[in-house]
Amino acid sequence: MDSVTLADIAAQSGVSEATVSRVLNAKPGVSEATRTRVLAALDVLGYERPVRLRRRSAGLIGLVVPELTNPIFPAFAQVIEQTLAGHGYTPLLCAKQPGGASEDELVEQLEESGACGIVFLSGLHADTAADPARYAELAARGVPFVLVNGYNERVSAPFVSPDDHMAATMAVRHLADLGHERIGLAVGPVRYVPSRRKTEGFLAAAGPGADRFVRHTLFSVEGGHAAAAELIEAGCTGIVCGSDMMALGVIRAARERGLDVPGGLSVVGYDDSPLIPFTDPPLTTVRQPVQAMASAAVGALLEEIRGNPVPHTEYVFQPELVVRGSTARLSR
Repeated sequence: MDSVTLADIAAQSGVSEATVSRVLNAKPGVSEATRTRVLAALDVLGYERPVRLRRRSAGLIGLVVPELTNPIFPAFAQVIEQTLAGHGYTPLLCAKQPGGASEDELVEQLEESGACGIVFLSGLHADTAADPARYAELAARGVPFVLVNGYNERVSAPFVSPDDHMAATMAVRHLADLGHERIGLAVGPVRYVPSRRKTEGFLAAAGPGADRFVRHTLFSVEGGHAAAAELIEAGCTGIVCGSDMMALGVIRAARERGLDVPGGLSVVGYDDSPLIPFTDPPLTTVRQPVQAMASAAVGALLEEIRGNPVPHTEYVFQPELVVRGSTARLSR
């Protein structure tokens, strides 16, 4: 294995090249935690483990995601899969597609494949219109699972969520500090828990009458574009978005109307998904703590699998406002 490869693995695992070499050559003097990180880095980077370091999979774990076009979902998937591989489990990514298998059908396929646990990311548990009984039935069949991004009090399981209420509050306060008084919210369908929480946080921070500047639409570029058309018409000088993809749609709508971003309209996204720092302008956004949330979700699931159930409650993680070039002080 050449020095470039060693350097790649060292960078991915956060250890020295010498430590990587010791692990690959099965030398003593390396902690189990460090060894696990190096082997996980091998898996993530697509390198085959040396034969002497291979081990049988501890089991198959499914990761069910709503889609892969929004880069925040692949970002979560990468961290979850890396963490699972580091513990010896084989991750299986299942993405729902329009006209393809439903969440229930994907779960059935995972059970038939002998999956010993499932991570649901932004699944039907986040949809207040969906019947939560499916999760009680899954638990009754003895399949451990954990639910990320969404909450339902009728489901007994570990939940891992960002503080969506605080995320919207931080975004509004940031725009208000820049002098914006008429601030809009472009967010997803009201039936989704994250949308409701973002809306509640927005209204609490924006004050009386702010509900007239809320637009529920699709969590997509097209959805943000449609919402922005109405919010700009209503005189909003700043718009908080429910996702980075929606924010890109808002920027597109602003430019179609001859508005500069941020000179004529300030825009705040949500997620801080990969490549967002490289948009034009670089997007101010609220960062989901993907690493911490994914690690917590895997940790909770593995405890459930090992027969050590964690409290069936919601674990809420604090987001972070990342200020870049899409927001600016309001010019009078």
